[in-house]
Amino acid sequence: MIRHYPRLPAAWLAAALLVVLIACGAPSATEDQTAAEPAVEPLQLTVFDCGRLRLENVAMFGLTNDETPVRELFVPCYVIDHPDGSLLWDGGMPSSTPAQWSPLEGGGGEQMLAQPLSEQLAAMGRNMSFHYVAFSHLHFDHVGVANEVAAGTWLVQRTEHEAAFGDSVELAAFQPALYEGLRDANTQLLDGDHDVFGDGRVVIVSAPGHTPGHQVLFVDLEETGPIVLSGDLYHFKESREMGKVPVFNWKQDVTRESFERVESFLEEKGATLWIEHELAFHETLELAPHSYS
Repeated sequence: MIRHYPRLPAAWLAAALLVVLIACGAPSATEDQTAAEPAVEPLQLTVFDCGRLRLENVAMFGLTNDETPVRELFVPCYVIDHPDGSLLWDGGMPSSTPAQWSPLEGGGGEQMLAQPLSEQLAAMGRNMSFHYVAFSHLHFDHVGVANEVAAGTWLVQRTEHEAAFGDSVELAAFQPALYEGLRDANTQLLDGDHDVFGDGRVVIVSAPGHTPGHQVLFVDLEETGPIVLSGDLYHFKESREMGKVPVFNWKQDVTRESFERVESFLEEKGATLWIEHELAFHETLELAPHSYS
């Protein structure tokens, strides 16, 4: 006897087939999308010892000698390697600085540079060529290698550039001879914050006050965590704790506004501030050739 079964609607058949495919381990659309997402390549940050400063007193930084025992400052250079290029942040002391303690020009302390940045890079098989160069500002202990940097793009706030090469330079510690080579460099003038590689992981943050175009650098490291390199926003941890402003800053009120802006930025990003001149902190770090990622 032939039995006739009712014909199932096509929608039911399609649903049944989907159940079978899922049971057999067929990937879902969500899994396909996840698998197709490219892995994010890590950043690397390398810290270099680019000099030391030894002070007789700290009065010029708005502190009394009783408010901090620190008299020796670290002078760093940082190299950030991104999948799309490299960035030199801050250039330390001039390469001609003696390897032994010697008097600072104008007095008030001493300076030294154990090994020029070019030699430290050469030991790693690298040279002074970078895709981008940026200095927190143009004081002598931050642009020491400015004239040695090979072709690349200089990222600088318009206000700092005008102060450096304008008709009236009235800023303490600017030494134009140290950065004269930048005059004709490939230059990108900034008017505020700037995302260096376009993915939010390396961002220059405008923080004027110490100089007209002072800036700090946000680096979103995967393993180490997000950090901000302070430039000279603060020189001592006590400066940050007490909100003290150096007497030689360009504008005190603008500096305090930058204090507030950067502190808010740190909170927003969950980032740690690395005070660049803080010797005790940098003595806890591994320097080049080690890299942080």
